[in-house]
Amino acid sequence: MLRLIRPSKEHELQALDFKQEFFDNNERVINGSELLDQKDNYEEWLTSVSNNTCEETVNPAWVITDTFFATDESGRIVGIIDLRHTLNDFLKDFGNCGYSVRPSERRKGYATEMLRQVLEVAKRCGMDELHLSVERDNEPSIKTIKSNGGVYERSFEFENEMADIYRIAL
Repeated sequence: MLRLIRPSKEHELQALDFKQEFFDNNERVINGSELLDQKDNYEEWLTSVSNNTCEETVNPAWVITDTFFATDESGRIVGIIDLRHTLNDFLKDFGNCGYSVRPSERRKGYATEMLRQVLEVAKRCGMDELHLSVERDNEPSIKTIKSNGGVYERSFEFENEMADIYRIAL
């Protein structure tokens, strides 16, 4: 049973362990983490994540975003996913949603379930579609997106890599 929960101060040690597992696996980017991979201070990250959920406090360079940890039945953080309510010029090629599953928990269906649950959140927020980007060589993520109704929309190039945008109607 996978649950999406909002980050809180109580999750600090688990979140840092989650982040470290990516780094120990030579992965420096944690998609969907709202820059957890770039922040040295969990409390600063948590404040930013909390502020970005509300129109009155969202960072002017950002968009309203809901970020969730995905926890397994024991309460362990196994993934992270964010939902961007709108797309600005920067995000038009990156989409409404990013997600990552910790390296030791991959290939267990967590990403597919995380995305399924965040689609329900998006519906409750009044969204009628999501756009997701994926690098062409990321077969597991392509499968996750297609399993949740993703349909190829277009391609783009970022940092000399080709990527595709998929659309999921809600």
